[in-house]
Amino acid sequence: MEVAFSYAALTTRNLGFLSEAQQQQLKNACVFMCGVGGMGGACLQSLVRSGIGHFIIADMDVFEVSNLNRQVFSTLSTVGIEKTEATRRAILDINPEARIDVYGGDWLVHLPEILKRAHIIVNGMDDIGAGVQLYRAARQAKLTMIDAYASSLPSVYVTRPQDPTPEERLNYPTRDKAPAIWSEEDVAGAFRCELAYVMGLSSTRHYIDLALGAEMAAGTRKRMSFAPMVITTGNLMAYEVIAHLLGNKSGADYRGYFFNPHTGKTERPPIAPIAWVLQKIAARMITKLIAGAA
Repeated sequence: MEVAFSYAALTTRNLGFLSEAQQQQLKNACVFMCGVGGMGGACLQSLVRSGIGHFIIADMDVFEVSNLNRQVFSTLSTVGIEKTEATRRAILDINPEARIDVYGGDWLVHLPEILKRAHIIVNGMDDIGAGVQLYRAARQAKLTMIDAYASSLPSVYVTRPQDPTPEERLNYPTRDKAPAIWSEEDVAGAFRCELAYVMGLSSTRHYIDLALGAEMAAGTRKRMSFAPMVITTGNLMAYEVIAHLLGNKSGADYRGYFFNPHTGKTERPPIAPIAWVLQKIAARMITKLIAGAA
């Protein structure tokens, strides 16, 4: 049966949360979603249903059976299909009037032209090296980025053009180096810096198997993921995208926050000196855990 579609009908229930003028702002907005799997896919789905009218999506992978546990566009019918193509079809099945520009694994080559069209960027990747390059380009383009940490707790942070990037504030080994001269240890070290921040400044360590986490940090196991955490994170990111596009006050800064659903509390980083000490302690713990997993 053919269904009559209209943008007004799609978004009519949004009114009250949004004004008609704000809804039009979202319709005119363009979001660059880099990575459409877990958090990126969940964020994207909410943004599509919110009525954003233009998306640029990039991903290099195909859907696998192991994605079914948390990736919203992953179904048995999309396993084996490129994530961008399956996602494009899903978006158009919600809003057939949406504009969608699709990029595959060569998206970095096209990044300058992509960022000329985008109003905001969402980092949905788990490739930390590509993420560093995206942050550097975003600053040059004066664009805000929405991101989340590698954490067992839902999280979100917002890096505006004037803010320090994760590479700078967490002192990644990649800092001040061109990507062409990064070593594997530089990239692995950058991931460990993020883990030290997460483990030191949130209670995430209480909600994972630390032995399996050590294998992940050592690079011998894929990142663990769980649907409630991933999808909640994606929706926190969607809130921040919408707040930015509408010029509304945001609940997150460049350091971000963790939402702990086990306690019903929000965890935010302490003042800088205390945060520094906690990260050092966590880094030593991670080093010991990795050594034990080797």
